[in-house]
Amino acid sequence: MSDFNKQAGSLTEKAGISSPEITNISAINQIKFKRRQQPSSQELISGILSGNRTALSRAITLVESTNPEHAEKADEIINACLPYANKSIRIGITGVPGVGKSTFIEAFGTHLTQLNKKVAVLAVDPSSSISHGSILGDKTRMEELVKDENAFIRPSASGENLGGVARKTRESIILCEAAGFDTIIIETVGVGQSETAVHSMVDFFLLLKISGAGDELQGIKRGIMEMADAIVINKADGDNIKKAHQAKVDFNRALHLFPPKKSNWQPKVTTCSAVTREGILDIWNTILDYFEMTRETGFFQEKRNEQNNFWMMETINEQLKQNFYNQPDIISLLEQSKKAVQNDEISPFAAAQNLLEFYFKGTK
Repeated sequence: MSDFNKQAGSLTEKAGISSPEITNISAINQIKFKRRQQPSSQELISGILSGNRTALSRAITLVESTNPEHAEKADEIINACLPYANKSIRIGITGVPGVGKSTFIEAFGTHLTQLNKKVAVLAVDPSSSISHGSILGDKTRMEELVKDENAFIRPSASGENLGGVARKTRESIILCEAAGFDTIIIETVGVGQSETAVHSMVDFFLLLKISGAGDELQGIKRGIMEMADAIVINKADGDNIKKAHQAKVDFNRALHLFPPKKSNWQPKVTTCSAVTREGILDIWNTILDYFEMTRETGFFQEKRNEQNNFWMMETINEQLKQNFYNQPDIISLLEQSKKAVQNDEISPFAAAQNLLEFYFKGTK
């Protein structure tokens, strides 16, 4: 007998010893069957309104789906949940990669749940332009918050959407509010065009910064600085405290160069450490001051109304675009037009005009 066979023989089970029966085949089949079953719209609606997180997660999955059948079911759920929505405060949080967004959100969210707040975090992860996949690692970076009974974390892939904001985040907010969450936090993938979209769906926009990044005076972009209702210098701990306080002074000076906001709110600059939780309470108090002021002046509701109109127009634009590109005749004509443009047989503008004229004739 070879050494290999001797080794293999020594690793085999002895005759007469069998594995104990630790699984129930019937139970396994029942679980598999239930997983294949799709709950009805009414079951999901009832589940959401009773605060069932599984129902909420499944409804958000329907909202994010590109399947037309799912879209119809999602619309039914959203319309049913709408009367129970709009009872939360919505906070957008952005900052460059590495600024500590997830750590900050965990510290901030935990502080809120300790105040008996119900917190929903909608975190948008960047998708790969090659594989279109997404790590969706926010839950692993928020180990404490994800186990909190008063918190719900939903990472979503950004897909091909504007700068990384998931296409259906706005609808997901409605579902979370209907499920009883009174504080909605939206984390963006980083600094870019996505901030404009997030700003149009939140009440308060918070910009996270770190000292020593070389942009204390310039900011990331003037536009983002102007959108911010508060700037927080994170990682103000250890040897970095002095630099963080200097960055706070620099940003305060820069903010006074910007025109006043429509809300008449003067953006605040503060420091914090998401690791030690130092400064988190001050940030929450700043947000409460903002809401108190904007509700008194009526700006809070005015902004919500403007946002609803904005998203109505965005939805129209999205549907028109999808309808245009999904027309079989347009698909064929578009390929011909691309080749003609590449061969300089027609200008890109004339080709686009021809395609649009063809499309509008077909819709009459």
